[in-house]
Amino acid sequence: MLNYEVDPELLKPHLPPATELDLWQGKALVSMVGFMFNNTRVLGIRWPFHINFEEVNLRFYVRHFDGKVWKRGAVFISEIVPKIAISLMANNLYNEHYSTMPMRHSITEVDPNHDEYLYEWKSKGRWNKLGATINSKSAPIEPDSGEEFIFEHYWGYNKLNSTKTLEYAVEHISWNVREVSDPVFDADIARFYGEGFVPYLSVKPYSAFFAAGSAVTVRVAGKIQV
Repeated sequence: MLNYEVDPELLKPHLPPATELDLWQGKALVSMVGFMFNNTRVLGIRWPFHINFEEVNLRFYVRHFDGKVWKRGAVFISEIVPKIAISLMANNLYNEHYSTMPMRHSITEVDPNHDEYLYEWKSKGRWNKLGATINSKSAPIEPDSGEEFIFEHYWGYNKLNSTKTLEYAVEHISWNVREVSDPVFDADIARFYGEGFVPYLSVKPYSAFFAAGSAVTVRVAGKIQV
């Protein structure tokens, strides 16, 4: 998770109805995220050739008040996977923003205590890269930390149209985190995310985090009408 501070105005066109930006210490953050889907099931079924695969996405953070409590969630600007069926299903059913490209990943030992994680996706003959060097020692997320803000958003919000938002719950245990160094992000930012993101994603990230992950369940909660 490479996290970048951006101008809040850049994100407002992407805000789903009934949500507002969730800020970290007054800052609007976006995250470049690389991760693996492992042992994936859709409706309880393991679909052949769609069980283990990579994803790289760009997301930002919002909150929604449901009349009783504030729910903290994420909104995805771009999601890249190597499986065309995933893109077609998500884009058609949920108005997501998936693209399909050749992808690969690697975990390379740097020394006995560190590994380099790298996610890559290919477009127009170029391999784009997202990664970092990760310490093997893990620890629980500290309360009120930057890691807690980034990782513990347990809702997703997706803009369906100008007045309707899809809300879904993301369920998992609290993850352990590891120290990150030497972040790498080398990509055609303008092509994948738009010219507006170029000055913000071209600099050193505001922060960089890693979590080992766990079993995750995604449940569609319903639609919010404004």
